[in-house]
Amino acid sequence: MSVRSIFADESHDIYTVRTHADGPDGELPLTAEMLINRPSGDLFGMTMNAGMGWSPDELDRDGILLLSTLGGLRGEDGKPIALALHQGHYELDIQMKAAAEVIKANRALPYAVYVSDPCDGRTQGTTGMFDSLPYRNDASMVMRRLIRSLPDAKAVIGVASCDKGLPATMMALAAQHDKPTVLVPGGATLPAKDGEDNGKVQTIGARFANGELSLQDARRAGCKACASSGGGCQFLGTAGTSQVVAEGLGLAIPHSALAPSGEPVWQEIARASARAALNLCKKGITTREILTDKAIENAMTVHAAFGGSTNLLLHIPAIAHQAGCHVPTVDDWIRINKRVPRLVSVLPNGPVYHPTVNAFMAGGVPEVMLHLRSLGLLHEDVMTVTGSTLKENLDWWEHSERRQRFKQLLRDQEQIDADEVIMSPQRARERGLTSTITFPVGNIAPEGSVIKSTAIDPSVIDDQGIYYHKGVAKVYLSEKTAIYDIKHDKIKAGDILVIIGVGPSGTGMEETYQVTSALKHLSYGKHVSLITDARFSGVSTGACIGHVGPEALAGGPISKLRTGDIIEIKIDCRELQGEVNFLGTRNDEKLPSREEATAILNARPSHQDLLPDPELPDDTRLWAMLQAVSGGTWTGCVYDVNKIGAALNDYMNNTLKQK
Repeated sequence: MSVRSIFADESHDIYTVRTHADGPDGELPLTAEMLINRPSGDLFGMTMNAGMGWSPDELDRDGILLLSTLGGLRGEDGKPIALALHQGHYELDIQMKAAAEVIKANRALPYAVYVSDPCDGRTQGTTGMFDSLPYRNDASMVMRRLIRSLPDAKAVIGVASCDKGLPATMMALAAQHDKPTVLVPGGATLPAKDGEDNGKVQTIGARFANGELSLQDARRAGCKACASSGGGCQFLGTAGTSQVVAEGLGLAIPHSALAPSGEPVWQEIARASARAALNLCKKGITTREILTDKAIENAMTVHAAFGGSTNLLLHIPAIAHQAGCHVPTVDDWIRINKRVPRLVSVLPNGPVYHPTVNAFMAGGVPEVMLHLRSLGLLHEDVMTVTGSTLKENLDWWEHSERRQRFKQLLRDQEQIDADEVIMSPQRARERGLTSTITFPVGNIAPEGSVIKSTAIDPSVIDDQGIYYHKGVAKVYLSEKTAIYDIKHDKIKAGDILVIIGVGPSGTGMEETYQVTSALKHLSYGKHVSLITDARFSGVSTGACIGHVGPEALAGGPISKLRTGDIIEIKIDCRELQGEVNFLGTRNDEKLPSREEATAILNARPSHQDLLPDPELPDDTRLWAMLQAVSGGTWTGCVYDVNKIGAALNDYMNNTLKQK
């Protein structure tokens, strides 16, 4: 193609062109006091607002900032003009418009800005996954800069969905200590009437390679999984769990998480959230009064009751850090998970794999909170974005028409009893629901690790609630090589997969969902365990131990494991205790004692081929260094400016001393 062909189809209309225009009619509502005392930026802002077509005489009204993760371009018919990176942010313009209309009707000025986000599903198995977790911090910083770019905004409304955009938005809102903020969850995509869910469909490659799915069935499954054009995945992964946590924090209005995207109730949630933001402005209630230590603990409690994604162990501490609250420790997580029963039966944990929209219909977060309140597990005196306390919100919900109507709709439309989706504590015990998360330690993970113990296949857990696996390790230095072996029949029941060098310093702490999802949906997968310094997708299940600390590239013992090592895993799913230990090698005639084995492991050098991934971007390497100085994964992979500053000062002072 030549330059001539590029311009060959241009329209002659291009030569009808204006070089000047009349400009808006009217006058800005300026006063002498404004001209003398207001900064020029405020005055020029009015000029630009008039230039965009807003009525000049309305430009002295209070501004409300709408901050969204919107992506893609939709036509008037809803069809894509340009595709989004995922459907979770594709329809958010509808919610943005609904909220903006309420703001305008209440004589305020709506502003809209966008910081879109990637899709963890789209980047699985690619170098794009190296940017997934680091992106959260980047997006949060950009969002905070945008908020500061409208310095006189009276409130900020975040409209967000999906794995990194939603936590980033909550972090940005949490940092607005002196402004009112409200989070509008982007909702859930509808499940197909006859199709797989968004989690299972990501395993079509592994199932086809193992002869468990035909080519035609793979093609059909891949096409039909997403039955609506918007909303987060149908399972309680990171996106869905983040919506639930937003409500748990009191940062989102009651019964807003997991709403079906595109439906009238989903749009009304945006309108109601706008009314809530305006009410907070009127009452003078700021984010500082809502996001407190008690609110953080409520969110952790709700997370445990839902059986949420392990990724929130990274995001809730990050939100707490931005809010200036106590940052949860491992001990805090253990304490809460030991006392809070899991009450929700949805994908991916079960025991019945309901899509998350069914949890919304069954009453969602406030319904779960009613049960938690009966157990005395909530701080009911906390303030919420409704301008009322949590107690007042729950008192309303308990007797609301909305509660009864949605439960009845679930019965009428799906023939599902709401109490089988969100269970009472007694019913949950009868159905065998166990608490959510365990933190195994041992000579492989001296700083700890994470497993969603509630998602281990029940058939491999004994009558005492113990998952036990002693087996031979197969060690990999990348997820790519591990999934290759899975697809080429090189993994067998009883194996223990170990993937090292995939923590923050190696790959940006990528998700290893290709492996975890394959193991879930392959017939032998429940008899295989995984140990890694990476993290997992929120939909991951099985005997998968991640977040191993220290990570391999920091010299952690996991870096010293070799193929042929004997590893023992023991997880007590009731007491939420666990160990993961190196015992020796398959060549040992007699296994050494535990103390001897630990000494042998510690004396080994790290794997000779252990290096950061050669395709790890420089900006992700920078993120890894900054978050490590700030406290690492167990404090949420945040940027702690004080700690970073102290580390730089120490370095500079030591350098000067050496000179």
